Amino acid sequence: MNLRMTLTLALVLAALAPPAAVAADDLAERGRAVFMKNGCHGCHTIGAMGTRIGPDLSRVGFKYRPEYIERWLRDPSYLRPSAHMPALELTDADIQLLARYLSTLR
Repeated sequence: MNLRMTLTLALVLAALAPPAAVAADDLAERGRAVFMKNGCHGCHTIGAMGTRIGPDLSRVGFKYRPEYIERWLRDPSYLRPSAHMPALELTDADIQLLARYLSTLR
């Protein structure tokens, strides 16, 4: 590959990288909006925000992978029969966004 092709390829790749990062941040931000819209902060804390009825979720992303969080959000009692968290009526899109957001909390 000649120098000109290499530079062109590098520029193209560099131009493509930031939107992917922005898109990931956008998904997490949309997940945060779902968290607020559905009143999750009424039982859970993230940092200083929320109520301490349920577990603090400030660092939940360290403990669980997004796939586990999605499964938990679909039916908490499936993963833990003694769970106090009710099954919520969330859309698949909301579950995916919430899992994305919660997995970023580290």
